[in-house]
Amino acid sequence: MLKTRKELDAELDAPARAWLDTALTEAAHHATADEAATDGTATPAWELRFAAAGWHCGQQHADSVRSLLLIEARAPLPSVTRLYEQGTAAERRAVLLTLDRLALGATALPLVEDALRTNDTRLVAAAVGPYAAAHLPPHAWRHAVLKCLFTGVPADAVARLGERAQGDAELARMLADFAAERTAAGREVPPGLRTVLALTDPAPEHTPAPERATPAAPTEES
Repeated sequence: MLKTRKELDAELDAPARAWLDTALTEAAHHATADEAATDGTATPAWELRFAAAGWHCGQQHADSVRSLLLIEARAPLPSVTRLYEQGTAAERRAVLLTLDRLALGATALPLVEDALRTNDTRLVAAAVGPYAAAHLPPHAWRHAVLKCLFTGVPADAVARLGERAQGDAELARMLADFAAERTAAGREVPPGLRTVLALTDPAPEHTPAPERATPAAPTEES
């Protein structure tokens, strides 16, 4: 889970906090001034800080620090793509975890699609977060759900799973076929499959409450 700046300040030691202050200042400066001045040949200082986050702030905080850097820099697609393509698995995960917090629209979907082609469960889990829930088209999203089941990524890693799965007959068919294939091959059906399959049921039809009888108007004799 990504931590806020306040949470990081409470957990980092003084040298790490000082390093983070400098890194975020550089990122903010790049967002407001350096972006227009750069000639595209030099790597912005904040991107170098992105790679060094684990070294200075600890691996347990690296995702959160990298995410803050991306947000503070208002990282454009070229920077995000470069950091993903040139990064380690940990750096790629941080990019994927932050996509929904950047103003990229659907333009970063190729990064999600790349992560879903891997068998690295850390990347797969990060790829099916809120950004994928908002932007992956139905066909690709269904295959992402199957990828999670196939690789052992918990179904609850899929953001807005219940919302997108509800009433999805095609997803239900794909899940049933997958379960049948596993059973025929004598292999275990992933436990999360039945959970996801249950989510594909259509929403129950709303049954209006029975109307109350209108009391009869009192007569003169009553």
